[in-house]
Amino acid sequence: MTTAILSALAEEQQGLLDLLQRPQCVTRAGREFWLGELHGQPVVLALSRIGKVAAATTATTLIEAFGARRLVFTGVAGGVGPGVQVGDVVVATEFVQHDMDASPIFPRYQIPLYGRERFACDEALLALLSGASRTGLIRLKAEFHAKPGVVHQGLIASGDRFVSAAEEARALHQALSEAGHPPLAVEMEGAAVAQVCHDYGLPFAAVRTISDRADDTAHVDFPKFVTEVASRYALAIIDEFVRRLPAR
Repeated sequence: MTTAILSALAEEQQGLLDLLQRPQCVTRAGREFWLGELHGQPVVLALSRIGKVAAATTATTLIEAFGARRLVFTGVAGGVGPGVQVGDVVVATEFVQHDMDASPIFPRYQIPLYGRERFACDEALLALLSGASRTGLIRLKAEFHAKPGVVHQGLIASGDRFVSAAEEARALHQALSEAGHPPLAVEMEGAAVAQVCHDYGLPFAAVRTISDRADDTAHVDFPKFVTEVASRYALAIIDEFVRRLPAR
């Protein structure tokens, strides 16, 4: 069974490329897809690109052109939930689109013609990814003699805008919470990939490293954080995740 590993950032993907056995690069839909094996598991690696449409195109191509039968997604996000701090990790249980509003025809946040606001991650894959996240962060703690981040589980909100102001983050969290969808983090792609996987009936799981609090400091030292923290988190977590997959 081919596992697709989506990375939001090239820095996150590079560590996996370095580990990929028998790598083969294929270009499709203007994107590079890397086929090979990790720990004996057939995988295909890809960058999601930025935004929901781009991520949906990438996910669909992984399924249609490369036969992916499960998808896992790493990236960074802004923390908006209580207690979610920079350096923590959020493993998604569900996704909601915070910018979906087809009211008054449909309730706010509801995906038209689906009758739902949220798309859930696969429970078995979620459990594997959560365990891999905890073990991966413990490994990093031992390696770098640093305090590991906390692993959270919960709802992640996606939308086609970069949330980088404290007031905007508060308003977004409040509006979603009042509608019954309190998010732990906000990013720009995951809900689209979750919807694609729902349409194809394929298991999906996602993990996000918290790079900021989605406030006025969101742009500060972001490249440094990605290089020094997020890329290491993604590699440690996915390496452990692939090791835990059932033998093919």
